[in-house]
Amino acid sequence: MMSLESVPPKYAQLVHTLQRRIEAGDYPPGTLLPSENQLIQEFSVSRPTVVAALRVLREQGWIESQQGKGRFVRGRPAMASVEQKRPGQAYLTKPETDSTGEVVVVGAVAVPNRVGVLLDVQPKSKAFVRRRLIKRQGEPTELVSLWLPLELSEGTDLTSGEPLRQGFREHLQARKGVRFDHIVEQITARMPSADEVKQLAMPKNQPLLAVFGAVRDASGRPLAVVEVLLPADRHELEDAYPIA
Repeated sequence: MMSLESVPPKYAQLVHTLQRRIEAGDYPPGTLLPSENQLIQEFSVSRPTVVAALRVLREQGWIESQQGKGRFVRGRPAMASVEQKRPGQAYLTKPETDSTGEVVVVGAVAVPNRVGVLLDVQPKSKAFVRRRLIKRQGEPTELVSLWLPLELSEGTDLTSGEPLRQGFREHLQARKGVRFDHIVEQITARMPSADEVKQLAMPKNQPLLAVFGAVRDASGRPLAVVEVLLPADRHELEDAYPIA
């Protein structure tokens, strides 16, 4: 799936504009979308840009194509709101000040095997981690860790014990000039460690859901890993996707 998370190229800007027009009712459901030529003229962009934007809108369910007739508006897809619930993306974009919690680990540590593979660093090498214990209604609910190559943590506020007023993505883009393009998300289950049992106030025989979001740039180079640990008895993960 194409990501629109980074500073958007022309096709992504066009996607956002057409989505806004559909939501505003400028292009009501069931009506014919302007043709490729009309969009090229109105927005002064190339045909490949228009084709790429229309492909994204079709794949996400905003429009549908009918052979020989054109592209028709379907409206805002039902799955659009569900996509925002993916934990890896949520913790990259939301400021830490939006949730209650405390920083429990910050600094350079030996990288776990799975995180090392996702970051493409050597086994037993060190990486920077910022780990925060999230609480809701006074109860611990999840452990969220941001893993970075050491050089990406330098010159940032991630070493502070205070909650960030920006999302990780916004902060790293501003300080380090990196551009996040897409996330590869993996979900596994395992038993918690003794420290995790204590921090999350959970039974030692209760499994954890572990969500790993590997953040990459447009070339596929690893930039960061978001690790979210969720007690399985307190969370369920939901997703939605179109049927081809």
